[in-house]
Parts: sequence; C-alpha cells; structure tokens
Amino acid sequence: MKAMQFSTLTFIFLALLFLPNTFAQDYTRWGLPEGAKARLGKGSISGNIAYSPDGTRLAVATGIGIWLYDTGTYQEVALLTGHTDWVTSVAFSPDGETLASSSHDKTIRLWDVITGEHKGTLMGHEWGVYSVAFSPDGNTLASGSGDDTIRLWDVDMGEHKRILRGHTDSVRSVAFSPDGNTLVSGSSDGTIQLWGAVTGAHRQILNKHRAAVTSVDFSPDGNTFASASWDYTIRLWDSMTGERKQTFDKHKSFVYSVAFSPDGQTLASGGGWPDGTVHLWDAAMGEHKQILTEHRGGVYGVVFSPDGTTLASGGADGTIRLWDAVTGEHKGALTGHTNDVWSVAFSPDGAMLASGHVDSTIGLWDIVTSEHKQTLTGYGSEVYSVTFSPDGDTLASAGVDSTIWLWDLMTGERKQILGGHRSPIYSVAFSPDGQTLASGGAGSVLLFWDIATGEHKQPLTGHTGQVASVVFSPDGRTVASGSYDTTIRLWDAITGKHKGTLTGDVRVRSIAFSPEGDTLASGNTDGTIHLWDTVTGANQRTFTGYTRLVRSIAFSPDGDTLASGSSDGTILLWEITPVMDLLLLGDVNHDGVVDISDLEIVGSSFGLTEQNDADVNGDGIVNILDLVTVASAFGNAAAAPSVHPQVLATLTTAEVEGWLTQAQQMALTDPAHLRGIAVLEQLLAALIPKETVLLANYPNPFNPETWIPYHLAHAADVEVTIYDTKGAVVRQLDLGHQPAGYYTDRAKAAYWDGRNESGELVASGVYFYQLRVGDYSATRRMVIVK
Repeated sequence: MKAMQFSTLTFIFLALLFLPNTFAQDYTRWGLPEGAKARLGKGSISGNIAYSPDGTRLAVATGIGIWLYDTGTYQEVALLTGHTDWVTSVAFSPDGETLASSSHDKTIRLWDVITGEHKGTLMGHEWGVYSVAFSPDGNTLASGSGDDTIRLWDVDMGEHKRILRGHTDSVRSVAFSPDGNTLVSGSSDGTIQLWGAVTGAHRQILNKHRAAVTSVDFSPDGNTFASASWDYTIRLWDSMTGERKQTFDKHKSFVYSVAFSPDGQTLASGGGWPDGTVHLWDAAMGEHKQILTEHRGGVYGVVFSPDGTTLASGGADGTIRLWDAVTGEHKGALTGHTNDVWSVAFSPDGAMLASGHVDSTIGLWDIVTSEHKQTLTGYGSEVYSVTFSPDGDTLASAGVDSTIWLWDLMTGERKQILGGHRSPIYSVAFSPDGQTLASGGAGSVLLFWDIATGEHKQPLTGHTGQVASVVFSPDGRTVASGSYDTTIRLWDAITGKHKGTLTGDVRVRSIAFSPEGDTLASGNTDGTIHLWDTVTGANQRTFTGYTRLVRSIAFSPDGDTLASGSSDGTILLWEITPVMDLLLLGDVNHDGVVDISDLEIVGSSFGLTEQNDADVNGDGIVNILDLVTVASAFGNAAAAPSVHPQVLATLTTAEVEGWLTQAQQMALTDPAHLRGIAVLEQLLAALIPKETVLLANYPNPFNPETWIPYHLAHAADVEVTIYDTKGAVVRQLDLGHQPAGYYTDRAKAAYWDGRNESGELVASGVYFYQLRVGDYSATRRMVIVK
C-alpha cells in the first residue's frame, strides 16, 4: 500500500506541476530565448521522470528542457536548457551528482545536479537519442537511438566505448540490471534484447510484443523486468530465463513508459494520445490498482482580444485557456471538448470566442462568464480555421472537406457553403471591410471570395506547397500567404496580382501583420519566428528558442508584443523593439551573433550594389569578399561549423561548393580571409554523408503529418513511395534531383500529410515507406494513430 501511495502522489504532483501557472513566479522568465519576455506554461512532458537516488530532486523531461524540483518543498529549482529539440529521457547517476539527458537533437548532455551547469555533450548517434541509463557503478552510460544502435559511453572521460548492433529499428529504451551485468533494450522492431553490460555480447532476443517496445525497466531485486509497447500492453519477464510471466492490457492506446516503484511492489505505466492516462499495477499479483488522468499537449492557436487585455490559446488537450495579456496570469480554462482545438478567434467586440475542433464542431463561448454558449455542428470534418466577419454577424469556418461554411451568429444556422477548393483548407481571413474572404490550403492555391455573391475569383497560383496561413494587411490592400514551399507571397487584395515574395529557408506555418502593417511575422516549422519588413522584403529579425514548430502567432493591438504558440506546449511573449544597430562585423541579420544565417543572407545577395547590410566591407557591392569576411567571424565566435546543427538544416553542398570555388579563385592571402576559407571547407565536409541512408520517420506514430529523413552520399533523383500493408501504393513523392547532403531537418526531409493521391486522409494503421535513389532502395515502417 505504501508503494501505491508513493507512485500516486508522484503522478498527482506531476499533474499539478504542469497546470497553468502565474506570470508572477520567477520560473516564467527562466531560460528565455533572446527577445522573449515571458513563457506561459512549462511545456509538454516529452519523456520520462526520474528521482535522484536520495529522493530530494525530481527531474522531468519536457519539450523545452529539463525541470528540476525540490521534493521537500515542491518548488522549482532549475530549468536546464540547451537541447535544440525535445528531451526524450533523463537519468540520475548513482551518486546523484550528475544528470544525463537525451534528445531528438541526436545528443546526450550531462548536467551538474547541484549547480545546474552543463558539464558536457556526448555526440555520435546519427539520429535522435530516445533513452539513457547509468550503470549501477556510475562509470558507464548506455544510450538507445533512432539510428538502431545502442552506444556505451565512459562517463568520466566523456568518450564512446562501443556500439551494440542487432536491432533493425529505433532503440526506444535501455536499462541496466541492478547488478550491472545485463543491459536490456526495447526497440521499434518489436523485440527486447539482452546484452552483456561489460562485454557488449548479445545474449537473447525476446519478441512476444506485436509492435514497438517503447520502455523497459528492471525491478529493484533484478529478478523481473517490465516492457511497454505500442501494442497497448505491458509485459513482465523473468530476468534469468527470459520467459514471459504476465501481461497487463488495460491501456486503450500505445504505452510509452513503464517504471517500478522503489520497493518493487507497484508498476506504473504511461499511455500516449488519446489514452493520456497513467495506470498503477500490483507488480506481484498483477492486479490493476488505479488510473491517473492528465493531458497536456501542443498549442495550436493564439489570439489577442480586440482590447489587448486577454490572450486566448487552444491546444491538443481540448481546452481553451485565457491569460491576462499584461501580467501573464492564467485567468481560466474553457472546457467541454475532448479533442484538439485547431483554431480560436475573438469576435470584434471581444465578448465572444469561437473555437474550431478536430471533432468537426465549432464552439462559441461567452468571455465574460466563461460559459459555453453554443455548438455549431454539421460541418462534417475537422475544423482547421475559424474567423469572424468585421461586423461580428458572420463566422467563417473551413477544414478537411475543402469547403467554407458561413454561419449566422444570431441564429446559429448555416448561411452559405463556398465550394471551390479541391483539397483541405487550412486558413480563412476576412478583409477589413468584410466584403472579401481569402482562403488557402493543401492545394497550394489561394481563392478570393465575394461575400455578397458567394463566388470566387480566378485562383491565385505561384506557391509550390500547401498554403498554411492567409491574412489581410490592416489597410485591406494586401493579402499575405505563408506556405510550406518556404515562401510568403504578397498579393493585391483587389486585383489578385502578385506583388512580391519573401523568401526564407524553412516551411511557414503561421503569419500575422503588425497593427501598422509595416511588419509581417512568420512562425515556422523549425521553431523560429521571422520578422519581415513589408516595404523592402528584408528579414529584420529572427527569434529562436522553440524546439518544435510554431503553429500560431499574433500581435497585440498596440504592436508591442508578439505571442507565439508551439507544439512544445508553451506560449512565448516577445518584446517587439526596433532592430538593433549593427554590433558585430558580419552580423548581417542583427541578431547579435555571426553565424550561418549571416552567410546565407550574403550569399543570396551577391551582385547587389545599393546600400545593403550584406555589403559587410562597405565597398559598394555584395560579393565573395563579404561572404568570406562573415565566415571568418563565424569561425572565431561560434562552435566548430562541422558539428553545428544549423549547417545540416540550412545549407546545401552546391551552395558551399560555389562559394568555396569563388573564394579560392581570388587567391586571398590575408589571414582573416584564409580563416574564412577554412571555415567554408569545414562546412562542405560536414554536408557530405559517407553513405546513403533511410532514417526513421518522425513523429512516429503520427496524426496526420510526418517527416521522412534520409542522407544522400551522391547527387541523384530521389523518390519516396508510401505503401499499405497489402503492398498497394498509397502516395508517391517525387522529390526530383537533389545534391548530396543531409535531408533530416523538417525543411529538407520528405513530407507526407497522411493523404493518398486523391487528397483523402488515410486510415489508422501500419504503412511502409520506401526510398529509391539510383541503385539504392530501403524500406521502413510507420504508424498512423487517430
């Protein structure tokens, strides 16, 4: 009974920790990225939790970093940040002095538990690291990765000792036996494997699970170990014989984690979406004890009230949260839906909020009383976007079924259906005068609708990828569209004529005009936010700090604050100030750092002769001398470019080869320029993989979209084909001729939106994806869960 109480209190404590909190607490300002003034929420729990050996500290892996808590006071001690993607696992050393963390960013970090300082980084895995575990003596750290391997590391030296190969898919979990003689690993290939912890010798394969094994853990006495799986079950195994002892099957979805209580009497298991529960089991009797419920997830929509006093956010946990836009205090939650909130919008008078949901409904809420007023039903598919007309009488909604519905808000009845798109619609926006509606979606075209007649004008074409967001400028003269083709296009709102293109290097998920209309903000799939000058088209500033895509952004009515919501489960508030004067030679984008982004800006500006920040040396023309100067400063101020993750995410071999050739032809002898050329050589070496490889898709399981990463050792035509379990082709992605490089970042990896060739969402289940590059062919498995 004592063990059950211990585990119960632990998970109730976690539920409390991750409830919304007030702006006044100091931790809302811990670990903020540059330019941000507050963080609302602590991020989604993205990995496991771990107690320190003496029980005084609790570590929680989240989408923004690792939270450390004092278990005596239940107060935050530290937020450990540094990983550039979600933290997947945390583990304390046996002496409690060191914390190890793993991440999708391919690294393992070691932290000083007392000071919170970063002690070192272990690198070597070729894909995300899913699990870490210390040996009982604390000398060895084991890690399991999406590159299908297990690595053993010398903790004191920070060096790699050996690689264990045998799994045929991602290694999701690793654990040492209490005596330190055995290492057990669970994998997406559905097997559990036992290894000699000292020699690395392979001992045994257990394959009774019917799907990926996501977590393994030994009982304190070492006689039993537990495994959790995507087949909805937990199994107990005899550590000596490898025989299955028992199966627990109360979960209604994938099981992601499993852990024994310190006395070994209770087993806790955590379920994934949509289950979202923690189950407690009697480890000896196999009886089910209790269910603990909690749900948290990504933030899909953020919007300011018209008077700027309230910020509303909707997310994956089915709730809409209201925040004080000045203090950041959580004002309340609007509940009633059990599914994702895709979109939120205030009425023009600020008295009503509309929400679009994955369950095909639209909710109308009274902001003053926080009461649910009405549910609009009948749309028939997921509602991706809702928006009020300027007079507040009409609501427009759009989603999966390719139609736009106009609703009369006085009667709650449908007024009109606008049909013209042939694929899902992701965004709709009214013009300031309410006479025109703009819409964009998966079909890469924009439509302008005459609200009076219900007719649309000639489709606007030019985007080569899905249009994720559309918005009118405050004066109503311009429509901006953000797309997964990495561009933002500006259109004349009257004639539909293309006015200009803002070109970046990453897919655009959300866009918003400032109240003055002189700045356009874009939230991107790589977690960055760009501020654009709408007159010159220049990228004024870039905000970084998220580990997941930015799903929604909104300016406050006074233009002083930008709010952004991310899939990592947090909202960041950014101080919008004039762009700083140039502080560093080579800091072209004025973000206070000379890095690869500055190189790309200069490289894309070659030949310009008018006054331009890319003309670093001030000789009146942007050319290779400016780029080499920036490269030289980058080499001095930043980490070695050969290991810098931004290299693989943004540059191509063709770009760097061209720069290097031009620089070498200049026969430069100045030491600074020679240093810049050396940096370019390092960049090129980092961009060419040794072999062509197909990697595990992410996320997996997913709903409805996923990214398929790969490496190309040589330039080639690339094709990815999706198959169902019967071998029938579901979707073919012809990616064209691509240079050698790492295609792993969301901006470069193959993207599948979970739809077949007809644009229909495919059913839940197992699918296979095949990469074909010349003579190379490889196939892997993925899972869609709805």
